[in-house]
Amino acid sequence: MIDKIRIVKQRYDEVSDLIIQPDIIMDQKRYAQLMKEYKDLGDVVLRGEEYKTLLNNIQEAKEILADGSDQEMNEMAKMEIDEANTRIPELEDEIKFLLIPKDPEDSKNAVVELRAGTGGDEASIFAGDLFRMYSKYCEGRGWKVSTVDYSEGTNGGFKEIQFEVNGPDVYGTLKFEAGVHRVQRVPQTETQGRVHTSAATCMVFPEAEEFDVEINPKEVRIDFFCSSGPGGQSVNTTYSAVRLTHLPTGLVAQCQDQKSQHKNKEKAFKVLRSRLYDLELAKKNAEDALKRGSMVSSGDRSAKIRTYNYAQGRVTDHRIGLSLYDLPNILNGDIQKIIDELMLAENTEKLKQLSDGF
Repeated sequence: MIDKIRIVKQRYDEVSDLIIQPDIIMDQKRYAQLMKEYKDLGDVVLRGEEYKTLLNNIQEAKEILADGSDQEMNEMAKMEIDEANTRIPELEDEIKFLLIPKDPEDSKNAVVELRAGTGGDEASIFAGDLFRMYSKYCEGRGWKVSTVDYSEGTNGGFKEIQFEVNGPDVYGTLKFEAGVHRVQRVPQTETQGRVHTSAATCMVFPEAEEFDVEINPKEVRIDFFCSSGPGGQSVNTTYSAVRLTHLPTGLVAQCQDQKSQHKNKEKAFKVLRSRLYDLELAKKNAEDALKRGSMVSSGDRSAKIRTYNYAQGRVTDHRIGLSLYDLPNILNGDIQKIIDELMLAENTEKLKQLSDGF
């Protein structure tokens, strides 16, 4: 452990020198990466100093006990050793946890896309329920939700909806929601009272900065069209909605949420950048998942991850076999307990892989 702490301290000092270099400050991407690394290493260094202090305390206390001339000092030395021996294992676990390699994307904002799957109108209604659940959850976290584009369902909800979420560590949290969500309930349109199973897919992309992905404007076709939906007369009469098509990949991003064509174009480019970035990330994640065999956040969007059973009031996350009988609160945005369990499962996997190094 001491060797690991020394290596981290060495790197911390290197990064500390680098972030004040003018050429690094000029390179926006490199500077942002180094500042993130500096903060993460700082947390390890802080605990590393405490760890070394405790080891020194034990050594000094043992010397006092070996001398044995002062009874009062002996008692204090024994207490010192007991306290240090209680704290050291806790500290080792904290340091191991902090040394788990962090995904550099985790601190980014996210673009979330919900699409109704099998189940017709009921699937669209369920996609609307999921949007409400995520909106409530994000609101509770103090994150900002902003709609980018949507297509409403015939009887409510959404055939698909895309929204941005801005705040600290958004992608690192919401990435656990990617996959197929199933609902088992009696639809509003069902007259016989039969339970139907419907599904909606959730996709979560890290929001790419301009320095993450460079888009050649010549490779993007821009189309303008009239917005649909609420927003007054101007929405349906002006060509404010924007659709971007990335010609080399065929990826499409559109935005009709704002009244201003300029703002819609800006948002659409942000989504397109995120989609292109996600393409590269998906390739990398597929390779990593093969190496790691992780079930928690494999990134497989066709994987069935969760079932919401109304009759039993149950929500089951299939990746970790977690069932909670708290459906109304969960659909009202109380999903942190599920995400915490998923994060714990993933970090436990990573810790197992790291354990050989300690």
